[in-house]
Amino acid sequence: MDRAFQRTQILTNHLLQSSSSPPAQTLSLSSNVCLNYSPPELSENFAFDIKEMRKLIDGHHVEERDWLFGLIRQSKLFNPRVRGGRVFISPDYNQSMEQQREMTWKCILYLLERGVFKGWLTEKGEEPEMRRFAYFEVLGIFDHSIAIKLGVHFFLWGGAIQFFGTKHHHDKWLRDTENYLIKGCFAMTELGHGSNVRGIETVTTYDSNTGEFVINTPCESAQKYWIGGAAKHATHTIVFSQLNINGNSQGVHAFIAQIRDADGNICPNIRIADCGHKIGLNGVDNGRIWFDNVRVPRENLLNSVADVSPDGKYLSSIEDPDQRFAAFLAPLTAGRVNIAVSAVYQSKVGLAIAVRYALTRRAFSLKPNEPEVLLLDYPSHQRRLLPLVAKTYAMSFAANYLKMLYVKRTPQSNKIIHVVSSSFKATFTWNNMQILQECREACGGQGLKTENRIGHLKGEYDVQSTFEGDNNILMQQVSKALLAEYMAAQKRNKAFKGLGLEHMNIPCPVIPSQLTSASLRCNRFQMDALCLRERDLLNRLVADMSQCQARGESKEHALSMSYQLAEDLGRAFSDRAIFETFVEAEATLAAGSLKDVLGMLRSSYALTCLEDVSFLRYGYLSIDNAATVRREITKICSELRPHALALVSSFGIPDAFLSPIAFNWIDANSWSEVQH
Repeated sequence: MDRAFQRTQILTNHLLQSSSSPPAQTLSLSSNVCLNYSPPELSENFAFDIKEMRKLIDGHHVEERDWLFGLIRQSKLFNPRVRGGRVFISPDYNQSMEQQREMTWKCILYLLERGVFKGWLTEKGEEPEMRRFAYFEVLGIFDHSIAIKLGVHFFLWGGAIQFFGTKHHHDKWLRDTENYLIKGCFAMTELGHGSNVRGIETVTTYDSNTGEFVINTPCESAQKYWIGGAAKHATHTIVFSQLNINGNSQGVHAFIAQIRDADGNICPNIRIADCGHKIGLNGVDNGRIWFDNVRVPRENLLNSVADVSPDGKYLSSIEDPDQRFAAFLAPLTAGRVNIAVSAVYQSKVGLAIAVRYALTRRAFSLKPNEPEVLLLDYPSHQRRLLPLVAKTYAMSFAANYLKMLYVKRTPQSNKIIHVVSSSFKATFTWNNMQILQECREACGGQGLKTENRIGHLKGEYDVQSTFEGDNNILMQQVSKALLAEYMAAQKRNKAFKGLGLEHMNIPCPVIPSQLTSASLRCNRFQMDALCLRERDLLNRLVADMSQCQARGESKEHALSMSYQLAEDLGRAFSDRAIFETFVEAEATLAAGSLKDVLGMLRSSYALTCLEDVSFLRYGYLSIDNAATVRREITKICSELRPHALALVSSFGIPDAFLSPIAFNWIDANSWSEVQH
């Protein structure tokens, strides 16, 4: 109340003239000095080398990223515009849906002509794959539609041919795909089936008389839906369909089908409709496809997993239908890796803008006649943004780990890649939406303007929570994998090995009854607390399901009834796995300012995880200890405050890819800008 009263008094004094002034006296008008923009670089210090920090969090191909940023800046196709004396680059979202799609396609052709996609499908090995990730991340910073359009063409269509196809498919399709002589899409999702791919209703039969497969959409719920590229540009698609041989269903298989000719005309027996306007990604031409007994050659079955002989016999080296089905989901892993990583970079964009704005925007004075206070000098504003900066650093290290795990993949590592990519995709995309929302609010009304990016990014990236796997279902898959690992270890009567569960082999850690600042900042304590939660939730899930099954319920029903524990376990796994990558990154540094700042960020991230309600719900923290954790986070925020500009500058995002409020927002909104 005192603060509210003080603010009321200041406003009253400002608005009212003194009643003691002589009536004959002429009152002259005077005004406060107008606000001036002062670049934060003039007052903020860089206590560590931001170039070295960027190398650490980007992880790879920094020079190649900067080359691509520069390539984008060179062309007017990417919509450069001057605001406040600076050039900013982002898509023109005021354009119609049709115009946005056309601009997306023109930008892709510009990048193609300049060799950006060289080797994306035809070069093998760790280096070209990591370079492709780097370029993809840069393009996503500019525009989500371009990233998704490329992702569908290269990672889904192209990835399906790589994973499911054999040499003759690779020879026929991959180079032409890389050069865009063929434009591919990926027809898996249907109107009636999304996450439940096993239940899709499109049906394919084999005609041994002609040596052709016949693809059919038997009902409206079987129409292919949300197929990126299908509405306008794609010439070919991978069709996921139930394969029926001699009246026997062999489950889901993948086929290549042409849907348009070289002139863009829709092929016979194909019907295509537009999915229409969306809350984001309007530069992507999502479409719906119906197949009316479409015939494709026998060799268009992608046959690395299973084949059909000319006389119609079904052949597969994998006898177990469940294992065959799992093999058909391999391309989705690459998609999940890309989505997870791109979410991290959008969090970086939002935070770079919001923190820079908070370092130049002022509001209210603490005492009469004193200057207004910078937003980021308020402890409440620090508490809103700086833990999210720490979380984004944590996600960056985890994303780099995930990429390396993927490019070094072996048949033996497929399981861990599936679990980690599912976990990180869900966690990073949820975190990204939380971060963008907080950044939007932290920028006040300016956060609503499309040109300031943050608000619009929310609509653009909302879809990440549900495509390439609904996040809640992905987290259930993580819990199922952990459960299976637990049961296998118990059955073998051997130690845990895999999925990071080795901590289950040592005695259960104990959280001290009284936590101190020193203990809270100790990475051993932080790791113990996160492992304790994961371990306990896994034990609880096993016990809960055992009770259900003892009552005669099926394993599937038992897991369904234990969904709340399963969700909490999935998040616990993710938090612990992310934290491990942070500790490993920190351990690579020699003592110095960089390591000191990373230590603060690591503690901020770990303690923010400890604020999760599960630590109170399951009794890992007492109420007093939870309050101690909260106070320590606030203290760390104040210690991170002097490093705020350096931390977001280390994200390495060029100024042109941020927004006007990240710089001179007064000049950007001046009358001269309106006239210009």
